[in-house]
Amino acid sequence: MASPEKHEVYYVPEQSKWPIVGSIALLVSVFGAGTLMNGLSSGTGAAPGKYILYVGLLLLAWMFFGWFGNVIRESRQGLYSKQMDRSFRMGMTWFIFSEVMFFAAFFGALFYVRILAGPWLDGVGEKGSSSLLWPEFNFSWPLVNNPDPSAFPGPTETISPWQLPLINTLLLISSSVTLTLAHHALRANKRTALKNWLLLTVVLGVIFLGLQLAEYVHAYNDLGLTLASGIYGSTFFMLTGFHGFHVTMGAIILTVMLIRVHRGHFTPENHFGFEAAAWYWHFVDVVWVALFVFVYVL
Repeated sequence: MASPEKHEVYYVPEQSKWPIVGSIALLVSVFGAGTLMNGLSSGTGAAPGKYILYVGLLLLAWMFFGWFGNVIRESRQGLYSKQMDRSFRMGMTWFIFSEVMFFAAFFGALFYVRILAGPWLDGVGEKGSSSLLWPEFNFSWPLVNNPDPSAFPGPTETISPWQLPLINTLLLISSSVTLTLAHHALRANKRTALKNWLLLTVVLGVIFLGLQLAEYVHAYNDLGLTLASGIYGSTFFMLTGFHGFHVTMGAIILTVMLIRVHRGHFTPENHFGFEAAAWYWHFVDVVWVALFVFVYVL
């Protein structure tokens, strides 16, 4: 007699308040950010938009801690099946793909200006008549001399790629190596090596952020390179700024992973939370390499 067929158990979580909390938090955050920007542009000041934004961010933080805390507890209780693991992996894959598209939009704007819009204003190609707007304008990248310097004064100098940017590149590449070593240590169940390599990864990320902040201070105070210094300044800060935000989020995620490792979480067979954090960090590192090449060097 044939043995009865075995079916994989799929865990269905209980009803949760976190999706609605997250939706409200996003609504409040965006409303606060919009109110803040409108207040600053109209000269009425940062309040109350600033405080609305703070409330939204606090709600988001509460949602993240609560929701991920539930997921961690359910995973530790052994409630998740292989199907759930596949669902988590697919979700993280699509999330990183959305991040790729996010940065692709800003890189697209950078390439559009450098390859099309800038040369057109200089009288090149089918849009040669655009040169009538600023006949004295000569396009070159980095764009230090803007078409209308009275409205958008360009920076006095650009940032050398062979100083802080190169150091930051080495730091992030090194952090990918240390994180990979931490992953191998986890799979080999070498907990001490895992803790040390993961801690070193977090330290490298924090040093990167500190040097990035120092670079921003230097750009604003010494070089005149700001968001208001034309298309070069705006694309520079949009790309590097959003990347810095992602590094900050990645460092926070890896810090949470380090805390979980010290609490005895993860096994060589079951550690997707750690893997997801590693995927995200490696993605951030790849974006920085592209930034270093196309924003700083070329």
